[in-house]
Amino acid sequence: MDNIQKKFHDLFQKHGVFIKVNKDSKIFLEGERAKEIYYIKTGAISISQETENGKELTIRICGPDSIIGEGSLFCNLTYNSMTAKVLEPSSLYVLSRESLELLLVEQPDLMVEYMKWLQTENLKHQSRLRDLILNGKKGALFSTLIRLSNTYGKPLENDTIYIDLPLTHTEIANLCATSREMINRMLNDLKKHNIISFEKGYITIHDLQFLKDEIACENCPLQICRID
Repeated sequence: MDNIQKKFHDLFQKHGVFIKVNKDSKIFLEGERAKEIYYIKTGAISISQETENGKELTIRICGPDSIIGEGSLFCNLTYNSMTAKVLEPSSLYVLSRESLELLLVEQPDLMVEYMKWLQTENLKHQSRLRDLILNGKKGALFSTLIRLSNTYGKPLENDTIYIDLPLTHTEIANLCATSREMINRMLNDLKKHNIISFEKGYITIHDLQFLKDEIACENCPLQICRID
């Protein structure tokens, strides 16, 4: 936990309400009135939007020490623009919009830290959208796997990386803005060439450099090249 995360953890722990949520439950829904901000203590939560034709696009998969619902702070946005779905049993601290805005105004140093954090979040989203748009479907998958490895990866021997977050092919497809069938084909092709392997929803990357070379990876800072 870095310094900014610790400050927000302490703030939410002191002033917020602690809750536990079950897998597949919804924290908030797209279109609902935005009333609360959440700090994730444990678990994993996806943030997604749904298109007019019912297709789901996953924007982020947030783990411990992430803040969600923050888009409504200090603005006139009164409705959630996204849906937050619980991927595994999670625990969170909850604060109302008004309470967090007041606490930040009362603590200018923390407000500055919040602005720095928000700028990093914007850079992460811009970087990911660039990859989704410019690199095609294959590039979208490869960049998503790289970001998953930077966010949830556990280094193993022989330079392999175990992604410690179970994901279905549908969930990966939603991250890549494509169909499950296309993701199935591409993942199986990577497995055939021993670039990755997967079992029971867990992916292991055996050749991360291959994925980076295929999309001409710019080796962005690790705090930017993430999926959370």
